[in-house]
Amino acid sequence: DTMDLAFDRQHIWHPYTSTLTPLTCYPVTNADGVYLELEGGKRIIDGMSSWWSTIHGYNHPTLNDAAHSQIDKMSHVMFGGITHQPAIDLCKKLLSLAPDNLEHVFLADSGSVAVEVAMKMALQYQHAIAKKSGSTLSKTKLLTVKNGYHGDTFAAMSVCDPVTGMHQIFEQVLMQHYFAPAPQCKFGESWQAEDVNELTALFELHHQEIAAFIIEPIVQGTGGMRFYHPEYLKACRALCDQYNVLLIVDEIATGFGRTGKLFACEWADISPDIMCLGKTLTGGYITLAATLCSEHIATTISDGDAGCFMHGPTFMGNALACAVANASIDLLFENNWQQQVTAIEKTLTRLLLPLTNHARVKDARVLGTIGAVECNQAVNVAQIQKRFVELGVWIRPFGQLIYIIPPLITRPEELEILVNAIAQVLNEDNCFNG
Repeated sequence: DTMDLAFDRQHIWHPYTSTLTPLTCYPVTNADGVYLELEGGKRIIDGMSSWWSTIHGYNHPTLNDAAHSQIDKMSHVMFGGITHQPAIDLCKKLLSLAPDNLEHVFLADSGSVAVEVAMKMALQYQHAIAKKSGSTLSKTKLLTVKNGYHGDTFAAMSVCDPVTGMHQIFEQVLMQHYFAPAPQCKFGESWQAEDVNELTALFELHHQEIAAFIIEPIVQGTGGMRFYHPEYLKACRALCDQYNVLLIVDEIATGFGRTGKLFACEWADISPDIMCLGKTLTGGYITLAATLCSEHIATTISDGDAGCFMHGPTFMGNALACAVANASIDLLFENNWQQQVTAIEKTLTRLLLPLTNHARVKDARVLGTIGAVECNQAVNVAQIQKRFVELGVWIRPFGQLIYIIPPLITRPEELEILVNAIAQVLNEDNCFNG
């Protein structure tokens, strides 16, 4: 049986597409290691890790085993009033790995929801603090930086970049928050203290209204694959402390070794008050996310007039997802993730950085397992995607960015095929607009 692609095209709405002129969807029948197999048998190397998630590659025997053995016991039970071993094991693991001050885990079902939960925590915390001191709640806003991306649900959208965040249409109905300029000082450059001048001014001016500051640590992902200076993040922590604002770090894309540290906030040696995790958490097998917070936040909320935190997804703490997450985290350490990341970083640095000299390229940059080529003009997604598939790779660019974030098991020769494909399309005019 061949897949009914005509039905797909007519009736299935894929992400970020129009139903009138949908982008081509390529039929995948199997996935194994770093390869996706298309209908008809063509194998292509996945450079995207299925949107940053498949860190150990596809169809991994260890992760398969964890899923199989769990599904025979139970795949899900409600988390209200019930607990289970996979969730307990996972929360133990997360707290042992995360910054020391984080002591409570709220298991959510997707990255966007983890961000919603973090924002609700921050607001409920400030509500409890205000109530206790007998003052009215004034801290109802968030502060963030431009070029950020935190997900597509409503609260998450409201802290995404108003322009690059894809959400301008909803501007009138979103909560209005404060935006500082995006960090300008790049990772690896010498630190310029004036990079935080405007951020500092916003804190000074509006701290009475600001409940929390939210940021993607070190790497701004969907907002442009921008790698910024760790000192910027240190300054964020200091300003939050100074003005009694909670610091939320969104490690959904950066967590679990992607940047060369287990969590990107380790580059700045800081601890957030709240941390969001997702994507890689289950090795790309099933959707699962987590929001971690400090003892102080949990206690303040629990001691408040509501007495409890008002959130509870149906599939919270899903046993199947937790079991796979436990196996994936163990695998990170068994495989010595640091060595894997360093090897990929070395190869990408050698192969990708020379593309900076290409006439079509504005900048090429590498950090950990992330390689990005920023072009001078926007890509023609349909055409470039078609060419990538012909060249034997799966890379999905957006805007002016062609980037790869390969699974940790990707070998140098496979990385070479990925980068050669990028080098090839840079020479093809019809892969770009204008």
